[in-house]
Amino acid sequence: MDNPDDTGHATPEPPYYAVIFTSERTDVGDGYAETAQRILELAVRQPDFPGVESARDDALGITVSYWKDQASIAAWRKHSEHLEAQQCGRKKWYRRYSLRIARVEQVKAFDVDIAI
Repeated sequence: MDNPDDTGHATPEPPYYAVIFTSERTDVGDGYAETAQRILELAVRQPDFPGVESARDDALGITVSYWKDQASIAAWRKHSEHLEAQQCGRKKWYRRYSLRIARVEQVKAFDVDIAI
């Protein structure tokens, strides 16, 4: 069973990988929204990128991107525009962040619209 995410994509059956990016923003917003949108557009076009989920409030942001394997994650990390965005993030947009990579072994989901 595929699992829909925020991009309208569906994550594949496990196993696959999740990259969990947790961040705290600075007060600098110059170019952030446009860059975030561009990075999402690029990520969606990657062949081994099944989707992403993201949430942010005033203090904390959590983005979970899903990838077929560790090689796909490594390739994305080296993408030229992604590298530029990472540099801008460290220089002006993020006060702190952490990045975790986990292998997804199992998925359980509930949707009230399809519950029996």
